Amino acid sequence: MILSDRDIKAALKSGKIRITPKINEKTQLGSCSVDLKLGNKFSVFNYAKQTFIDPYDKKLINELMEEVEVKDGEKFVLQPGDFVLATSKEEVKLANNLLARLEGRSSLGRLGIVVHSTASVFEPGWEGVVVMELGNLGRMPVALYPGMRVCALTFEELTSEAEVPYCKKSGAKYKQQKSPLPSQIFKDQ
Repeated sequence: MILSDRDIKAALKSGKIRITPKINEKTQLGSCSVDLKLGNKFSVFNYAKQTFIDPYDKKLINELMEEVEVKDGEKFVLQPGDFVLATSKEEVKLANNLLARLEGRSSLGRLGIVVHSTASVFEPGWEGVVVMELGNLGRMPVALYPGMRVCALTFEELTSEAEVPYCKKSGAKYKQQKSPLPSQIFKDQ
């Protein structure tokens, strides 16, 4: 069951969903979603250092990307065909019986900007910033600004609480993340 605006308000009030800083319900609450704002941190690929990506090479993965911080009021220009990781300004904490799904915003989609490639589910017990996989599918660069509404979360209630929520999984790679971490797939080995 997807939560309605009424259910989201109740979950925010009870603490089943925690969003920090607090959202502006007039501008960020939709009929069944919450818009999140673009944060200041981006992880960008440093193409000049590597000729290919080896997902199991921890050293290579960590050297492949560098974090860029953009000040409020400044822009981050996403080039055509480019792919970066970005964070939300807000931190989100979910109860053990709720999951969130990351959705793009139509207004940005109409400019060619996608906000996730595959990672759209935030499991019950998630805690941290939302990391987006931003891509520019268009033919022109697009300026993005920290603080602009860039994505939305919808929320779904599970039939019961998760037995092992994300925050308690021993192998959870992105627990309480505060920045756009590069892929941690090498930990799967």
